[in-house]
Amino acid sequence: MTFNVLLYVLIALATVAVMEGFAWSMHRFVMHGRSGWAWHKSHHEETEGIFEKNDLYAVVFSVMAVALFFVGQALSPFILAIAWGITLYGLLYFIVHDGLVHQRWPFRYVPHRGYAKRLVQAHRLHHAVEGRGHCVSFGFLYAPPIDKLKQELRRSGVLDRERIERSVTAQGSVHAPVR
Repeated sequence: MTFNVLLYVLIALATVAVMEGFAWSMHRFVMHGRSGWAWHKSHHEETEGIFEKNDLYAVVFSVMAVALFFVGQALSPFILAIAWGITLYGLLYFIVHDGLVHQRWPFRYVPHRGYAKRLVQAHRLHHAVEGRGHCVSFGFLYAPPIDKLKQELRRSGVLDRERIERSVTAQGSVHAPVR
């Protein structure tokens, strides 16, 4: 019994890791692609209210996780462990992306050092570019080194050094890119 529980916990944790790769791919190729930009565009623009069209992605992925819970309950504890891993990833995404990075919660915390600061800076650089092209840092829980992202933006020629630095340090609006 203990071995099975440990195995299911490991499957759930492995699913969280796999979900970061899946989320990176979805963000890069679907949300910033032609087919998904119609929803995701709202996340790169100034919005009013607490919700944006981009939040529909969370609804779609939540429905998929709930479906896996039903299937897993009926057929297999392995599928149930995967459903838990997807749900855990969604919770981490909500805490990190919506809470920490975009400050969509009533309280405000701005990290001044460590990995949390790097996550915020990487996502700010992602939003520094107008439109869906030439963006950097598509992960949600993993952020590449900031210097690497700055070099990538400079090489693309889409932003100058001053605008890149302003994007990393400015707090700006909750939803809108830093301009």
